[in-house]
Amino acid sequence: MKRVILEAADLDGYLSDTDKQIIAEMDEKYAEAMKVYTEISENGGDPAKDKLISLYDEMGKMMQNITKNEPNIHVYSFETPQAIHGEASRLIAKLRNVRTENPEFVYYTQRAYELLFNLAFGSSDPQKKNYMFIKTPVDIPVQNYAVHKIPDIDDKVRGSVMCVMLRAALLPSMIVSKELQEYSSDNYVTPFALFRIQRDDSKEEYNMAYILDLEKSYFDLELLNGRDLFFADPMNATGGSLVTIVKYLQDQGVKPKSIKFLNVISVLKGSLRIVRAIKNAEIYTLWMDPSLNTKAYILPGLGDAGDRINGADKPDQPRNIIQLIADYGAGIASLYRAQVRKIEETVLGC
Repeated sequence: MKRVILEAADLDGYLSDTDKQIIAEMDEKYAEAMKVYTEISENGGDPAKDKLISLYDEMGKMMQNITKNEPNIHVYSFETPQAIHGEASRLIAKLRNVRTENPEFVYYTQRAYELLFNLAFGSSDPQKKNYMFIKTPVDIPVQNYAVHKIPDIDDKVRGSVMCVMLRAALLPSMIVSKELQEYSSDNYVTPFALFRIQRDDSKEEYNMAYILDLEKSYFDLELLNGRDLFFADPMNATGGSLVTIVKYLQDQGVKPKSIKFLNVISVLKGSLRIVRAIKNAEIYTLWMDPSLNTKAYILPGLGDAGDRINGADKPDQPRNIIQLIADYGAGIASLYRAQVRKIEETVLGC
């Protein structure tokens, strides 16, 4: 089997001593919050909840101050007006909730990526607009048309490639590709590059291994060279999967024009690892969480995003990418039909 493996120790080698100190301070503050969780679970009551609110305010301010000095890390709730933060907070709350089942989880994931898309691409030159001339259903007394102005993002997306880190990233990648298509003046549908990468979940966060399976990946190195590469993954925990893929591509001589990584939730540690390891990578995240547990799960996190989007595989019957798309159902497949067609071309070569 052709595999590329990156170890956690290699990732941590990109971090500075200052980075490690910052991460340790965040972990220490989050450990205080976990003590309060126990109080709430056992006793409930407003004093414990007030204490937790205060701790989360402190952690939020710490992360905001840290990312203020990181020009390549963009957090929605840190960079947008206060008046619209409530929408992002509500979305994250719904995604975190254990009672949010698959249809709702998919819906809120789609909404999250609409906000993320605006964060990543909405700051175009305000003087440059594309115009949409829309024929409406109203034809009395004459056929009516509407004119709509949208940001001109053509220079940012023309020739870009959507890179998919299977499995949890499949639907988010289709969502972002669809947004790019809708905003481009020429209905541009991104080609896709599909990377089968997994963490070795038998290991702990400190010695985790990230395994890129080249035999089950589908991509064209020539197509990736000199292009804007977009990655979308609901969770950025350790940063290991993205770094593994990009370092492999660079070792093969691929020189991306730019790299954008769009996440619903990122952890401070994983974000710092990425921007230290990959010179031209930019992270756009709807929300930043403070810490990781020993199994490299995000805290407080939202659980396994892949299983909550795709449903869990049977242990002895893992689904391939075509089966995953089929399981999304006719509604999703129809909504993202151009993206599905491009993915089929990538996998089947036709």
